[in-house]
Amino acid sequence: MVKLSAFADEISPDLKEQMDALEKEDIHHIELRGVWNKGVLKLTDRELDMIAGALDRRGFKISSIGSPIGKVRITDDFDAHLKDFKRALKIARFFGTEYIRVFSFFIPGGDDPTLYRDEVMTRLKVMTEMAQEKGIILLHENEKEIYGDTGERCKDILDTVASPFLRATFDPANFVQVGLKPYRDCFTRLKNKVEYVHIKDALLSDGRVVPAGEGDGDVRQILTELIERGYTGFLSLEPHLEIAGRSGGFTGPEAFAGASRALKAILNEIGVEYR
Repeated sequence: MVKLSAFADEISPDLKEQMDALEKEDIHHIELRGVWNKGVLKLTDRELDMIAGALDRRGFKISSIGSPIGKVRITDDFDAHLKDFKRALKIARFFGTEYIRVFSFFIPGGDDPTLYRDEVMTRLKVMTEMAQEKGIILLHENEKEIYGDTGERCKDILDTVASPFLRATFDPANFVQVGLKPYRDCFTRLKNKVEYVHIKDALLSDGRVVPAGEGDGDVRQILTELIERGYTGFLSLEPHLEIAGRSGGFTGPEAFAGASRALKAILNEIGVEYR
């Protein structure tokens, strides 16, 4: 059995509206990225208390902290970024989740990523050691234009850091958007390192994000093999089905429900139980 979660801020900035939409889809975990138009690391302690109380009253839990850690330029000051990372660790402990989503730093446009490899590894090792001290697992997400935006470099990161406290979040659409075939080029390299999955699909032709199974993200094939290998972790919906007049991945409750149904159709087709 796998567990469903979601980036609920794609539904609405309002926490109640987020939970209302998730309840309709029988999803009771949230990958916490933002509430009330504030990113998770910008939330005050009082706001975190308010969120925790609201979640408890309605039976929701946090699957992961959807942080922006590592989603800065590799040339930016690392000491300043570590302050944000320490905040992310505190928030993860507060909500009782063992996961924080991280990235491997934007590479200057046009530069060869390998020029920055050593600095990327140094930073990720520092953060992984800090996370280990708190019992937190960092989930590296492949993202366009960061060091780890290909299957090969994601594997390089995980092999080099070589810690059970740094694992992979596999995002099929992000691999599609850098021109890769997610199963052939990426999953075959990373399947032993996948701890968490983002459910997002996209078209190779133009990079447009579409519901799971409607794009070139090999979602059905990847989920089939992953679950056959014994995967029982989270599948976190990140539909990014932007509606007219809105940006930043805003999906809205109606489109989110469609994205949820698309994922459930795939799971039903391949005979996988979910909750």
